[in-house]
Amino acid sequence: MSGPEPPGPYPTGTGQLLAELSDGVATLTFNNPSKRNALTREMRSALPGLLGRLNADRDVRVVVVTGAGDKAFTAGADISEFGEQRTSPAARAEYDRRQAAVGSAWAGLEKPVIAMIRGFCLGGGLAVALQADIRVAAEDSQFGIPAARLGLGFGFGGVTTLLSLIGPARTSEVLFSARRFTAAEAWQMGLVNRVVPAGQLADEVLGLARGIAQNAPLTVAACKAAIHRAAQAPGQPATARVEAMIEACFQSADYREGQRAFAEKRPPAFTGR
Repeated sequence: MSGPEPPGPYPTGTGQLLAELSDGVATLTFNNPSKRNALTREMRSALPGLLGRLNADRDVRVVVVTGAGDKAFTAGADISEFGEQRTSPAARAEYDRRQAAVGSAWAGLEKPVIAMIRGFCLGGGLAVALQADIRVAAEDSQFGIPAARLGLGFGFGGVTTLLSLIGPARTSEVLFSARRFTAAEAWQMGLVNRVVPAGQLADEVLGLARGIAQNAPLTVAACKAAIHRAAQAPGQPATARVEAMIEACFQSADYREGQRAFAEKRPPAFTGR
C-alpha cells in the first residue's frame, strides 16, 4: 500500500449510517446518538447494499464498526418501532426478511471486521458485534441481551454465534438472566478480544486495523473463510471454496512480492492480486 490517505466519505444511502475510507480501513458508524445508536428500519434497509459495496471495493482492506458518540456502540433495536414492525405475523415476517438480508450481507463480507465498542452493546447491538471477527471494548462498555425482559425471541443465528464464543453455560446466563455484563466480565468469558481505557480505544483499534490492512488481502480473506468454516463444522475438511482461496494465495503476485520483500528486508507492498 502507498502512504496514508486522508479520510474520505463513503456513500451509505442514509445519515443514520456513516462510513469513511482511509488508508485501506473503512469505518462504519451507527449514527443515532439520541437513541444510543438504536438500530432502525432505515439502517437495516441500507446495510446490505453498503456491506456489498465495501466487499466489492478493492481499496477496502478492513472494516471497523462503531457507534457515534461515547454512550453506545448500539443499544439494540429501536423499541419504538416494535409495535408497527414486530407485532403482527405479517410485520414480523417482513422484519425477519430484512434481518436475514442483513445477516447474509455480514456473512458475505470477506474483509476482516473489527468492532470498536464503547458504552452500551445490548440486544441487537451485541448481535452486530458478534458479526465482527475481532471485538475491542472500552473499559466503560456494557454487554447484554435483554430479550427475556422484553418477551421477544432472540434469533437462532445470534444464539449459535454466542454459543460458539462463550459456550453453553455462559450463553445460558447471558440469555436467561438478561442482565448487563461489564467489559471485564465480557473479556473473561471470551466475548471480546481486548479491553482498553476509553481514551485509548480508537488508537488501539485503528492501529490493529491498519496493521491488518498492510498484510496480503488474499491471505487474510482465505484465513477468514477457513476460520468460519472450521467454526461451523469442527473437524470437517475445508470446502472447495476455501481450498480455492488458499490456492489463489500461492498463485498470486502478492505471494511473489512477499518473498521478494523478505529477501530484500523491506515492507511488502501487497495489491490483492
